[in-house]
Amino acid sequence: MSTVSASTTRAILPGLPIWTIGAPLLAGAIYAGAAMGLGGAYVGLLALGVAVSVFAAVHHAEVVAHRVGEPFGTLVLALSVTLIEVALIVSLMVAGGSEAAALARDTVFAAVMIILNGIIGLCLLVGGLKHNEQAFSMDGVSAALVALATIAIMTLVFPNFTLTTPGPYYSSSQLMLIATISLVVYGAFVFTQTVGHRQYFLDGGAADHGESPSNAVAGAAAVLLLLCLVAVVLLAKKLAPHLESAVAKAGAPEALVGVVIAAIVLLPEGLAAVRAARQNRLQTSLNLALGSALASIGLTIPAVSVVSLAIDSRLALGIDAKSMILLMLSLLVTVLVLRTGRTIILHGIVLLVIFAVYLFTTVVP
Repeated sequence: MSTVSASTTRAILPGLPIWTIGAPLLAGAIYAGAAMGLGGAYVGLLALGVAVSVFAAVHHAEVVAHRVGEPFGTLVLALSVTLIEVALIVSLMVAGGSEAAALARDTVFAAVMIILNGIIGLCLLVGGLKHNEQAFSMDGVSAALVALATIAIMTLVFPNFTLTTPGPYYSSSQLMLIATISLVVYGAFVFTQTVGHRQYFLDGGAADHGESPSNAVAGAAAVLLLLCLVAVVLLAKKLAPHLESAVAKAGAPEALVGVVIAAIVLLPEGLAAVRAARQNRLQTSLNLALGSALASIGLTIPAVSVVSLAIDSRLALGIDAKSMILLMLSLLVTVLVLRTGRTIILHGIVLLVIFAVYLFTTVVP
């Protein structure tokens, strides 16, 4: 568990430096200032508030994870961030109406690509550079990939090939079926991870990370984690109009907005995963990454499906041909990379190359 030295940062509670406690307060002040309409120059402060909240959220998530143990610790962060992501997407959908029909698809697809290629690739590269070769449980990773591939293809690819409603849309009955399937598969995965086969997701090679925090410290960290994540979403929502305006002025595709939103929301998980890889806890990194991808798609799609039916708005889910190829390539390469239970630097480089191609072709389709 990474902690900040008391010699460099004083703490009110052990393991909770003052800056991590003050982060949501600073974010709240920035959000209040933005609500007063202080103009475009305020964008920098909004970005600062997001960054401080993200780093504080990572610290609080690690404190909670240390207390509850694995794999519950990674599940806490994945679910917290995803629930906030759902709230952000739903609020933007309701405000945007028909113009936001593809926002959920773009954000979810971006989240899957960022996690499979960007976060996992960076974890394997950083871990490989520091430790040369790292090991993990193939059983746990296999379970996560089976669930993720099923939900991703059913959600993002299959609607392009159904006949009741021409594509990229599902009919109302099909949409509810896919939403139910997503919840069932994700629920089965969580049961497998926490009850049925918890041993598959434990980091057997993890080092001793010191004394576990007390219930009071862990409880305070949990509350602060939630506050920081809420701050990230509220500030990101304030940033969204400026982001959309910047994307429009640059002549970039609207899908880029989804990429940026997903990147902001996934920052806490990404930073925590990379830090775990540096500490030779690759199993924890993969639990975070794949669990986040599953939570993102398995919870977001059912939520936005219900909202779209409630507000009588069409929900575009099917991705285009280029994106389908990149998604299936990402799933295939991730399966091949993680098939042996051991990783090398090459694996991380290949995934990061695919991620770079995805980012470039998003801007220059």
